[in-house]
Amino acid sequence: MSTRPLDGITVISLEHAIAAPFCTRQLADLGARVIKVERPGSGDFARAYDERVNGMASHFVWVNRSKESLTLDLKQADALAALKILLRMADVLVQNLAPGAAARMGLTAELLHQENPRLILCDISGYGNNGPYRDKKAYDLLIQSEAGFLSVTGTPESPSKTGNSIADIAAGMYAYTNILAALLQRGKTGKGSSIDVSMLESLSEWMSYPLYYAYEGATPPPRNGASHATIYPYGPFNAGDGGTVMLGLQNDREWVLFCEIVLENAELGKDERFDKNFKRNEKRDELLEIINACFSKLTTEQVIAKLDRAQIANARLNDMAGLWKHDQLKARNRWVDIATPAGTIPALLPPGLNDSYEYRMDAIPAVGEHSKKILSEIGLSEDQIQKMANSKAI
Repeated sequence: MSTRPLDGITVISLEHAIAAPFCTRQLADLGARVIKVERPGSGDFARAYDERVNGMASHFVWVNRSKESLTLDLKQADALAALKILLRMADVLVQNLAPGAAARMGLTAELLHQENPRLILCDISGYGNNGPYRDKKAYDLLIQSEAGFLSVTGTPESPSKTGNSIADIAAGMYAYTNILAALLQRGKTGKGSSIDVSMLESLSEWMSYPLYYAYEGATPPPRNGASHATIYPYGPFNAGDGGTVMLGLQNDREWVLFCEIVLENAELGKDERFDKNFKRNEKRDELLEIINACFSKLTTEQVIAKLDRAQIANARLNDMAGLWKHDQLKARNRWVDIATPAGTIPALLPPGLNDSYEYRMDAIPAVGEHSKKILSEIGLSEDQIQKMANSKAI
């Protein structure tokens, strides 16, 4: 087995839901040992979101492979003491508990760095560790709303959230990259650091295009469903067989090719009503009638073939069944089997192929599966561990 970038790195995570688990799963993908601290009995509440994957929750199986589960009731002194022993030997602590919860347990950067100066701490929260919003509850949909995402997503009549947890994903990604940067920084300075990642700031960064489009009070991008807000034609169009094709024109040269090859109407490409994008954008309804008249006579495959011939960017409007069977993912061997408490399931390899190592794709843990092993590693005796089990500290 080749050496992975984070082999030898130990991550302790006080995590639940999506943002922190997504961050730490990616660290595990690169070889880190991730010890997931969960509540005794029920574990991470995301385990109970649904039962779609052989009785397990779809969110949970996505973001928790390759981890070890340690159950600790951190309200009990023995459990908190065990956690602090672990943190003296760890490289990274990730937490997305309620604001102030970690500090109340003595898990502040100041106190933890006294015991382990090389420790990297990463706090993930809705709004950050200070400011007037610090203590507000922050669920993904609420952050999508606060960050203005809903104002530019959906139809003119109705704002819409994304079909996945985009604010959680954004925060998880920035936590992940900040931790990687902190590990590099520690390699130079020998010292750990403290990282404060907020969901609002993460999604606000991803909102920078519409922010600048609305610079100094300018009109923001309108909600146009699946169509581009300012470029046309760019979005979904119906074929005659009931399928939907997404296509996108980026410039006036492509508009001419689209008219000549796809619509088979070269004269339209010279029409002064449509020869610039801003004109096409203003005359969407008029153009839609022309495009529909052509596409209604064609199957989805025929529309795509014409678009490919014209070298116009396009895609099928896939559903989940289509993505499971996607030819490109299959051709690039992106699916591998991983173990779970409920049997083997397929999982996507992480994005990015690196020819110097293979990603870690280990099992999804059962609640508390590794508790006794981990507590034994940090020096607790069998009697001590059994005592903690009897008091439901683990």
